[in-house]
Amino acid sequence: MHKDKILGCLYGMAFGDALGADTEFLNMKGIRERFERFPPSGPPTLIGNPAKVTDDTQMALAVGSALITAPVPYQPDTLGNAIKQAFIAWYHDPENNRAPGVTCLDSCENLIEGLDWIDATNISSKGCGANMRVQPIACLDTSQDTRAAIAQFQAAYTHGHATGLAAADLTAYAIHYLGTGGKADTIRQAIRDYANAQRRAYHHDWLSTLYRRAMMFPTAEDYIEHGWLECLGILDRLDSAPMTLDTHDDPCKITGAGWIAEEAFGTALYCFLLSPDDPIKVIQRAIYTSGDSDSIACIAGALAGAYHGIDGWDSSWLNRIEYRDEIRLLADKLDQINTRKITQ
Repeated sequence: MHKDKILGCLYGMAFGDALGADTEFLNMKGIRERFERFPPSGPPTLIGNPAKVTDDTQMALAVGSALITAPVPYQPDTLGNAIKQAFIAWYHDPENNRAPGVTCLDSCENLIEGLDWIDATNISSKGCGANMRVQPIACLDTSQDTRAAIAQFQAAYTHGHATGLAAADLTAYAIHYLGTGGKADTIRQAIRDYANAQRRAYHHDWLSTLYRRAMMFPTAEDYIEHGWLECLGILDRLDSAPMTLDTHDDPCKITGAGWIAEEAFGTALYCFLLSPDDPIKVIQRAIYTSGDSDSIACIAGALAGAYHGIDGWDSSWLNRIEYRDEIRLLADKLDQINTRKITQ
């Protein structure tokens, strides 16, 4: 992915997260009442200097830190150790006070206690914490198989449910697709084809025996297929969704509230498809939702930013977003990794 698209993706992630932070936990009526001095979609621009993000961006930066710390080509043991250290550092960070998810906190506590990641993860959780942080992986120009494995691997450190893994993989695929020349009018068929192709693809080298903890499934392939089938169910909802929506209609009623991984992806993509040519409208639509608005907007902003590149965003926002220096440095490092022409 070109550096321009990496920057667009990572800044878009943070912009959506920051704007969505003010509407998360509010229903549609509550958003209108709180932001009645603004247009009905909520705040039209970043608030504050710096404009604060949430744990979504913080954890994405942790994943990015692992990617630029671990040696390339990536291997499960070395990248896994880097992910563990990055997540533990996030856990202990004094700025980790942005309503972080219980699943992520509990899994990090298990890692701190010395548990192996397979035992530390919450095997029954498919919360959106698995895919709200996958953006840096989406920016990697590795092979598709490696990018998929890493997307699922980082998700599995906290969210062991098969749908958490599949949705993280699908989110990374969609962002990379849009950031490398894919079109808005072909993405729905592309991601459906991808999901069907991956239905029984279990990355044994990376996921090891994780599937055994689920106990419900006789084979690793049966385990991961369950996750892909739930993702395909969200794509079915998206295919039947209207491509025009009244301002006050709630996208969450169509593709889900976004607290769980497949719904966060589906609703974020829906918000992108409603205004694919206007990245700021994408975020404004995503934050005016009754569900997990910051995570929905975080993913939607990444999709829009990957599609349009850095020039799609208001230049004044770049200097006001929290972690702006860390975001730019991460983009530089990911571009350097990509420039080395990784072959895996």
